[in-house]
Amino acid sequence: MAGFFSEFDFATNRIEIEFRKAEKERDFINLAGSNPTIEGLIFPPGILKKAAEPYWSERRYDPDPKGLASARRVISDYYMGRIPAIELAADNIFITASTSESYGLLFALLADPGDNLLAPRVSYPLFEHLAAIHHVELRAYDMDENNGWQIKADSLISGSDDRTRGVIVVSPHNPTGMVVKEALPALRGLGLPVICDEVFSEFPCGVTNIPPFGALHPELPVFHLNGISKMFGLPDLKLGWIALSGSGIKDYEKRLELLNDTYLGANYLVQSMLPVIFAEGMGFVEQMRTRFRSGIDLALELLSKNPGIKVRRPDGGHYLFSEIETWKDEEDLVLHLLKNQRILVHPGYFYDCEQGTHIMISCLTEKGKLIEGLKRIVAAI
Repeated sequence: MAGFFSEFDFATNRIEIEFRKAEKERDFINLAGSNPTIEGLIFPPGILKKAAEPYWSERRYDPDPKGLASARRVISDYYMGRIPAIELAADNIFITASTSESYGLLFALLADPGDNLLAPRVSYPLFEHLAAIHHVELRAYDMDENNGWQIKADSLISGSDDRTRGVIVVSPHNPTGMVVKEALPALRGLGLPVICDEVFSEFPCGVTNIPPFGALHPELPVFHLNGISKMFGLPDLKLGWIALSGSGIKDYEKRLELLNDTYLGANYLVQSMLPVIFAEGMGFVEQMRTRFRSGIDLALELLSKNPGIKVRRPDGGHYLFSEIETWKDEEDLVLHLLKNQRILVHPGYFYDCEQGTHIMISCLTEKGKLIEGLKRIVAAI
């Protein structure tokens, strides 16, 4: 079969085979989950009903290529409440069906086939698939594990060439939890547009606040990505956005408007619900924030009892990316935990981590399951 699918191996791997066996057992625990609705974090249905009610009596589809104006205004107001605040005009916000769609639109906006974008290594595997669809090369820049997974400046510079069209930054980073806390001189020197994924920005952990990337780099065109899937625990409603800031954004606005107008992927009902979701849903966001921090505290306490596990508090998000110093092979470790402990964790190589032996644990997991699963890990390693 021709096309980008030919680049990927669809054979079932050993972890998948053992996972399918283990998940049938009554005591199986998934410690790699990212779906809040499965872990009992359900956004209040009363708020959703209230948010949707006006739509049915005033129903009229009048699409705007940037998205519904009332939704864009509430997103703009949200950024004014960030720390530090950043002024992002509603006219510079584009509503999309999801963060994944936002990435696809920006890949098409910034790069032609054969061009490249700089992307982090360690990294979420979504980027690889989207780059293949758009025939764009990803060039990895490295992160320094010994310095809280901060971005290595020399790696940014050495990875770029005359066909580099932008830089992808994830803050808080998935899965390491790293947050970019200050301006990066290397980025300023490159002068390239930045796509900054901030979907975990409402969940600081090891830091007091997570600055919007454009506030750190007003001299660069910055595309802030976020959405209600992570922020409000609403992955089933699927709404995201791209918010533009910085110097030179007018060069991209009309082309991005055309791209978004081509798809008009964002659900009109959900767009109309956004003002009420923001106005009344922040209490639920705080509930999730408390839950994630509590889970991370528990995990750090339990995992630290095993000297073979090296773990640090993430700056943000709800993942722990732990190094296992007593095992040499990640796949063998994950298979061992599946076969003998009925626990699923993700190996570091799922995230293109090439050094050491790492596992990813999601502290989104319901408290009882999280404690039991962590105890099994400590005993098994």
